[in-house]
Amino acid sequence: MESDDLPLFARPASRRNPAPDGDFAQVSALDAGADGRSEPISVSELNRRVKGLLEANFELRWVRGELSNVMRANSGHWYFTLKDDRAQVRCVMFRNRAQSIAFTPENGIEVDVRALPSLYEARGDFQLGVEAMRRAGVGALFEAFERLKRKLASEGLFDEKRKMAVPHMPQVVGIVTSPNAAALQDVLTTFKRRAPMTRIIIYPTAVQGADAANEIAAAINAAGSRHEVDALLICRGGGSAEDLWSFNEEAVARAISRFQQDTGIPVVSGVGHETDFTICDFVADARAPTPTAAAEMLSPDCAKLRETIRQRALHLEKLIRALVAQRQQRVDLASRGLLSPEQRIARQRENLGQASRRLKRGVMFISTLRRQQLQQTRTRWLANLPDLSPYRVLTKTLCAAMRRVATLNMAQRQQVLAQRAQALLMLNPQQVLRRGYAMVTRQNPEHTLVTSRQSLESGDRVALHFFDGETGAKVD
Repeated sequence: MESDDLPLFARPASRRNPAPDGDFAQVSALDAGADGRSEPISVSELNRRVKGLLEANFELRWVRGELSNVMRANSGHWYFTLKDDRAQVRCVMFRNRAQSIAFTPENGIEVDVRALPSLYEARGDFQLGVEAMRRAGVGALFEAFERLKRKLASEGLFDEKRKMAVPHMPQVVGIVTSPNAAALQDVLTTFKRRAPMTRIIIYPTAVQGADAANEIAAAINAAGSRHEVDALLICRGGGSAEDLWSFNEEAVARAISRFQQDTGIPVVSGVGHETDFTICDFVADARAPTPTAAAEMLSPDCAKLRETIRQRALHLEKLIRALVAQRQQRVDLASRGLLSPEQRIARQRENLGQASRRLKRGVMFISTLRRQQLQQTRTRWLANLPDLSPYRVLTKTLCAAMRRVATLNMAQRQQVLAQRAQALLMLNPQQVLRRGYAMVTRQNPEHTLVTSRQSLESGDRVALHFFDGETGAKVD
């Protein structure tokens, strides 16, 4: 608010109208004209100054009322009216503040809002700028409950995947409660009526008061260290939110979580009545609406169990009787075919004799058949055998002719071979060398043959090849 905002609403100082600072208010010279009269200002300036006065002279306060005309804009802002039986005021809660609300505002709900009075300059509407909202009557307890609930949920203590199934017939059940609580008597009566064979172990603790939360956590820790139960029941009768607050403490939630992780034993919560919810309910593996319902969850009904056993026993007896009758029939059928050892040996001997006779007859039949087939084959072969005597004479004549032709051909080829050998011998260089000739080659890796005098030059090295060896020479 600027320094010239207040004088607009100041009246001439008087004893009945003192100024806030102890002096009497004076009319600002800025608002006085030349004739002493105040100068008019615009509507927007008026609204701006009124807004400044409201925001400067009022601090954030909690205001209680009933919600009406609740509307959530697309921008995320909330607009609503807060009213009581005699007045109402418009309110706005901007998106960044509305995100912190732990419930959904609805018409007819009584709430407490922490707000600052202000003025909407564009329309001159008086309104409250809401910073926070909570349900009326719950106050700090509800805020603490929602804050702890969000914290534990973010850590995964409420996740369904970590919850264990409640045993159908636990042999030992531990109960964390007050020994003097009426809820304990209801639980014990339920167990006695439904499952008297279940053993009960009570872990005594206070369930209300300043130190109740720590005592409850200590009782749960004791049950975890002793590890002597199949399921743990945490119970207390109904009451106000303050009465049940011990079960909303973080110490109790942490103790339940440690018990579940360390022992692997499920925890059932039976705190309050059906409409009561506590942090203990969310952390536990199962939640019952009442302590009695929790006891029923952990105790099978003996009457129903006996009836189920009786029905199953009758069914089992019927199956056994049918099975025995079936086996008796099989024994009767088997006894009819049962023989003494002498009878069985005589029957096997008879069967062996019959098989031996059948084998002999079969062997004789096959032998006779094969002999007949062999004779028939020999007869057909002899009947189809040709006369080979003319072919023998012709074969001898042809063999003699072939020998004569081969001898003549061999002589001719030997004569040609001798002639060619003589010609080859005459062309052999060694024979020429025997007659005193010599062969000249250059003394190089290729031993090039020298056939002309012109191809030699003075100083060339040559090799002279004779019949019985070679020698080197130098051309002059």
